[in-house]
Amino acid sequence: MKKITVLGAGMVGRAIARDLAKDHKVTSVDLDEGNLYLLSQYDIETVSADLSDPEVIKKVIHDADVVVGAVPGFMGYKTVESVIKAGKNIVDISFFPEDSKPLDAVAKENGVTALLDFGVAPGLSNLWFGNQYAKGNVKFLECMVGGLPAERKYPFQYKAPFSPVDVLEEYTRPARVKEGGRIVVREALSGSEMVDFDGIGTLEAFYTDGLRSVLDTIPVEDMREMTLRYPGHIDLIKAIRHVGFLSETGIEINGVEIKPRDFAAKILFKDWKLGPKDEEFTVMRLRSIRTLHGEDVEFTQTLLDRYDPASGVSSMSRTTGYTCTAGVSLLLSGVFSEKGCFPPEIVGMNDECFGHVLVHLGARNITLD
Repeated sequence: MKKITVLGAGMVGRAIARDLAKDHKVTSVDLDEGNLYLLSQYDIETVSADLSDPEVIKKVIHDADVVVGAVPGFMGYKTVESVIKAGKNIVDISFFPEDSKPLDAVAKENGVTALLDFGVAPGLSNLWFGNQYAKGNVKFLECMVGGLPAERKYPFQYKAPFSPVDVLEEYTRPARVKEGGRIVVREALSGSEMVDFDGIGTLEAFYTDGLRSVLDTIPVEDMREMTLRYPGHIDLIKAIRHVGFLSETGIEINGVEIKPRDFAAKILFKDWKLGPKDEEFTVMRLRSIRTLHGEDVEFTQTLLDRYDPASGVSSMSRTTGYTCTAGVSLLLSGVFSEKGCFPPEIVGMNDECFGHVLVHLGARNITLD
């Protein structure tokens, strides 16, 4: 039994702590005592602490064999840096926006392994991309992914498994894709196409900026990531964006300056908030085209996971959190032991590592079919 400290006790952080506590001694750390209270019925030690303070992080992880980073993205880089400097291995799902390259040298200096972006997408999608690339002769890689409520309710037909602010940021950030070997920037919400899924029906896919590290690590000519929503959702978002509700430029109302996006997020939170027992699902389709014996051959695998009423854990928490705990298993088992910072696609290029993750997820009824 190993000691694992999970930094962050939000929806996904709690799912991670619960999963790891089945086999290890787990400590969950968060400033929000309400989040920690939700773990009180499990065999998990909880600590209320301010994780924005590097000295606090150093203190709470001092006896950990592995650390999990599950803090919000704006805290992610500094958190990972603090853990690395403390000489601890970490698996992180904060998806921080900063470039992680400077952390690689720090990790190597401290003899540490850091697995970054180890969620579902990015995360499992990257692992699959890396494994496909390692097989050779890959011409095209694509990930379509989305988390959606099981019950469609107009007008938005959507519930956010994470902060509406983060969702709106995704809807406004230009999307980087690879076309003809060049990185091309596409307008957010563009490239709409309808896609059919067994057991779900028709969903609408559109460009989002989710390739992240893959753009630098996998030299494939054409790659793209697309987000999935119920048809009609992005038309509403485009209308909101058109009239300025997603702008970050402050406007003055009755002597008070506010950012339209902050206002929109506040209003939408009530409608978009995913309740703890709301049924939802996560769907992801991964596709590659490889040249075999002179012919282009398409390979496709699909993940479909649903809210688990027995555990009360959402599909987004399951798919994100259990991919993360698979990363912890890779480190504790010694299957992956290189020093430095690694995005998932690098790990996935190793067949043993990729297979280890799939077995781990399969034991939790998460499969790629």
